[in-house]
Amino acid sequence: MSAAFFDLDKTVIAKSSTLAFSRPFYKGGLVNRRAVLKASYAQFVYLLQGADEDSMDKMRDYLKALCTGWSVQQVHDIVAETLHELIDPLVYAEALALFEEHRAAGREVVIVSSSGDEMVGPIGEMLGVDRVIATRMEVEDGTYTGEIAFYAYGENKATAIAELARQRGWELADCYAYSDSATDVPMLAAVGHPVAVNPDRALRKHAADHEWPVRVFAKPVRASRRVPTPPGPPVAYAGVLTVAALVAVAWALGRRSVPGEV
Repeated sequence: MSAAFFDLDKTVIAKSSTLAFSRPFYKGGLVNRRAVLKASYAQFVYLLQGADEDSMDKMRDYLKALCTGWSVQQVHDIVAETLHELIDPLVYAEALALFEEHRAAGREVVIVSSSGDEMVGPIGEMLGVDRVIATRMEVEDGTYTGEIAFYAYGENKATAIAELARQRGWELADCYAYSDSATDVPMLAAVGHPVAVNPDRALRKHAADHEWPVRVFAKPVRASRRVPTPPGPPVAYAGVLTVAALVAVAWALGRRSVPGEV
């Protein structure tokens, strides 16, 4: 037994999972119109440029301030109500085919994402994956405190998959990993079979230098038409996470103001 680890955004789905929920959060009263505009613009920038270390650090800091006091239950409810409408049409057919290929070979499929488990967990359940690893935020009395307990990013992703592999008895040399971003080089380098998917410029160069395979995923489909109904939710490895990242990424990746905004 071994595993295949998949980054989520631009690897399994065609957009940023966090940014996709900005409008439902606005309707739910958690963010304002300015944040939604930033999210829309940031989605465009993200699709063109990807995310770098600076933007991810900004996301972390903005996330802490933004989600303080948010109701955990309200976040769960919003994600549950809008998940299939927002995410179902965005899943790459190529990723679904790889899920099936790895399962047929006896490997578990694990999604590893810097987004929160309130999003990543339900997405994993919808796709029928075995486990998810995601960012974890502290919760007290049913609300987010604004403190991050575990940030699933960079080296932390590599540490988390190594710990999971130890618990499950997997040899990382037998495992696979897929990602689009150079920020995930530590995770990719930790396994015996790294694959760059739709790589950003920095990851494309790194993959070429290290003779890693490069794949292009370009066919989003409705996952509900391709994935059998799973028997139960995936096991969450990194604990509870927040979807607050959705607008956090918007702020982080929207490094310039929205056109026309002062």
